[in-house]
Amino acid sequence: MEYNHQSLEKKWQQFWAAHGTFKPAETTDKPKYYVLDMFPYPSGAGLHVGHPLGYIASDIFSRYKRLKGFNVLHPMGYDSFGLPAEQYAIQTGQHPAITTEVNIKRYREQLDNIGFSYDWSREVRTSDASYYKWTQWIFMQLFDAWYNKASDKAEPIASLIQYFESNGSEGVQAVADDDISTFTAQEWSAFTEEEQQKELLKYRLAYLRESTVNWCAALGTVLANDEVINGVSERGGYPVEQKKMMQWSMRITAYADRLLRGLANIDWPEPLVEMQRNWIGKSVGASVKFPVPQLQTEIEVFTTRVDTLYGASFIVLAPEHELVDSLTTAEQRGAVEAYKDKTAKKSELDRMSDTKTVSGAFTGAFAKHPLTGGNIEIWIADYVLAGYGTGAVMAVPSGDQRDYLFAKQFGLPIIPVSDTQNFEEAADPNKNGRYINSDFVNGMTYEEAVPALIDRLAELKLGKAKVNFRMRDAIFGRQRYWGEPVPVYFKNGLPYLLKEDELPLLLPEVDKYLPTETGEPPLARAENWKYQDQYDYELSTMPGWAGSSWYWFRYMDPHNEHTFAAKDAVSYWKSVDLYIGGSEHATGHLLYARFWNKVLKDLGFHNEEEPFKKLINQGMIQGRSNFVYRVLDEEGKGTNTFVSYGLKDQYSTIPLHVDVNIVYNDVLDTEKFKAFRPDFADAVFVLEHDKYICGTEVEKMSKSKFNVVNPDDIIETYGADTLRLYEMFLGPLEQSKPWNTNGIEGVFKFLRKVWRLFHDAEGTFAVSSEEPTKAEYKALHKIIKKVEEDIERFSFNTSVSAFMICVNELSDLKCNKRKILQDFLIVLQPYAPHITEELWSLLGNEAGTLSYAVYPTFNANYLVESEFAYPVSVNGKMKLNLPLALDLDAKAVEEIVLANADVQRFLDGKAVKKIIFVKGKIINIVV
Repeated sequence: MEYNHQSLEKKWQQFWAAHGTFKPAETTDKPKYYVLDMFPYPSGAGLHVGHPLGYIASDIFSRYKRLKGFNVLHPMGYDSFGLPAEQYAIQTGQHPAITTEVNIKRYREQLDNIGFSYDWSREVRTSDASYYKWTQWIFMQLFDAWYNKASDKAEPIASLIQYFESNGSEGVQAVADDDISTFTAQEWSAFTEEEQQKELLKYRLAYLRESTVNWCAALGTVLANDEVINGVSERGGYPVEQKKMMQWSMRITAYADRLLRGLANIDWPEPLVEMQRNWIGKSVGASVKFPVPQLQTEIEVFTTRVDTLYGASFIVLAPEHELVDSLTTAEQRGAVEAYKDKTAKKSELDRMSDTKTVSGAFTGAFAKHPLTGGNIEIWIADYVLAGYGTGAVMAVPSGDQRDYLFAKQFGLPIIPVSDTQNFEEAADPNKNGRYINSDFVNGMTYEEAVPALIDRLAELKLGKAKVNFRMRDAIFGRQRYWGEPVPVYFKNGLPYLLKEDELPLLLPEVDKYLPTETGEPPLARAENWKYQDQYDYELSTMPGWAGSSWYWFRYMDPHNEHTFAAKDAVSYWKSVDLYIGGSEHATGHLLYARFWNKVLKDLGFHNEEEPFKKLINQGMIQGRSNFVYRVLDEEGKGTNTFVSYGLKDQYSTIPLHVDVNIVYNDVLDTEKFKAFRPDFADAVFVLEHDKYICGTEVEKMSKSKFNVVNPDDIIETYGADTLRLYEMFLGPLEQSKPWNTNGIEGVFKFLRKVWRLFHDAEGTFAVSSEEPTKAEYKALHKIIKKVEEDIERFSFNTSVSAFMICVNELSDLKCNKRKILQDFLIVLQPYAPHITEELWSLLGNEAGTLSYAVYPTFNANYLVESEFAYPVSVNGKMKLNLPLALDLDAKAVEEIVLANADVQRFLDGKAVKKIIFVKGKIINIVV
């Protein structure tokens, strides 16, 4: 019987589906283990061979944990809301739900073909109303919560109302907007409902406010920072501008310190942890107020170097700062407006990353220095961001590189603050020397000056010590159709929540998926879509990250109609033990998921501070591009002649990408090339050794480079087990590596070699019940130990190499012993589940599947060497290997060696002068 991967793989995939093989037990004494993949957005292109890399690794680990006696939860679903389906809907008029369903069907087929051990009964789709009902419900919990600094957690908004009713605003310790009101308990009670709701909106974790956003007119929506690249949208390359809009936001800044502290308690890659640390950006410093007499107000800045306050020679505001319009004089109005328009065309990311360009505009206004009382100019510049800190900075040219360049550009004062010689030293407290230019801090060190200045500012009521974070509240609204509706209606311009029993708020039907002619979001196109037929619903939808910020909970209890996940399910599964996905989600999904997890914990819905205990970022599988070389004529124009790689230097050529699927071991199928490029149907090929050899280069997999390899094609030719083993064999999981179909044949041969271990020369299944030899036990227990160690440290590529060595050893030993082969199958099963299931069945095992077999126990005794093949030399020249027991003494060894016929032949009758014997090393005969 030959190894037929196509029939046996389909057989076992159907068996697993029919028997629900991978459903975890609802009640069990087994320890739990939760393995999760970052669920995919189902695009129309389907999977290429780079996509399953992390999925294969997580599947190997899941299968291994089952064999080790764990109750494993390994689910899969789809992040199915998103802009691509909406853009397709705009272009074709087809509802995004239809496109999404087609794409999901394609993905599911491909995932099934690879043989993943997912519990598909738990599948979730973020665009299903039964799922986004609970996304809406979580939004409602956030809207109805505030952050109490005193308890260091979120609490129901009802507790804040109760506090106001008893104490007014005095003493409340809350994370809130800057413009909160001061009132007594009596005044609170006298407020109208509208006044109370306006005030509460300043405290809620989900709230409305005017925000500066990335607005893409062509897409008709706000974009997140990571969706904007070099000032244009990542999708489509459309212009993006900065624009102020009333937007829903999430008060993630309330959790900044906890998000930072929590990084010490999770096993995540250090580069990713560092990215989150930097994004959160904790800074310890001071808040300083610069009076602006003409407006009877103050400009507040945050600084980590209050010791340089006497060197502040001007103030810079973000162009979007709320005071800019009122500060700008008539003479400066034109320049300021022109600069604001220019800035609006830049993304925040561009503004932060551009450290070389110096530009700005003078407002014509002045502020007072808080300590000297002197006038200092107020400028605007795009390197200051409205959403970071206060949107204003005090510029100290003698202590900051960018301020220095700005001052030099516009001829502004540069005031030294210490007796150091340059701003590089002045910016470093360790090189600051002694302060000058102020009677107050003259002669002080850094450690002396900081507390003294903060105390002085506090006395003047112009400053205080403060901790600041770079991270800003997350904008939560998108002006799109294909997203979760926000469960809010508006009464008298204020937002109110729907009742829980009114969820889900379904997406309404619209005639088009574009914004209205007046610029309102697509939901404004819905006819008669009002709450209780009179109140307007929120017209923005939730962003793409909403549904992915809690989905691991829904997998725990996916069909519950009464809550997002039952407490007994949540208390059992707790949190994700292993999470595998891309590092590109460091400051998006992973940060927001941690935030929502902490909110739900604070509100009593579960007990885990962090959602993902261990995280692995898989590397990228890159494409291996192939090139043909088109010959150019004397005028530099392309001809229809193509020259093979080894001959291209003899011609003037231009390389063209060619479909890698018509190239075999770098040899081009010329007839398929003509079909691939009908414009070259009459192409002429200059061959080398009767072949057209293509050039190669490693690049990102892309349809435009024709280097995308479809896993379906690999599975059809070689099988899913081959694909799984080969993807692991390519290199360490965390590293990027090139795909090369040329190398897959070796893995396929390995599996056929495994198959032959169980069959005789005629292809008949033939396994012996004889007791294995020591050598056979040794080969088995080496692989048991090696694979267990490799999987536990996620070194999957080294296991594949070890499997190959083991099978070669067993083949050389002509091993067909049941005791060896059965345990070997269990060890190989996580990597190659189909072939191992088939062979397990042929062995007569009654369990039906080896998915829940017991991983064999490693016995170190089998690896203890009792014999050694000594290299025997005569006068230092190696002649033969002689296997001898390791417990023999020198005298016994000499007797055996001299009695050996082969040794006597090499001695050729010569007398032996001495024998040099090193136990376990060598035997050298001197004649």
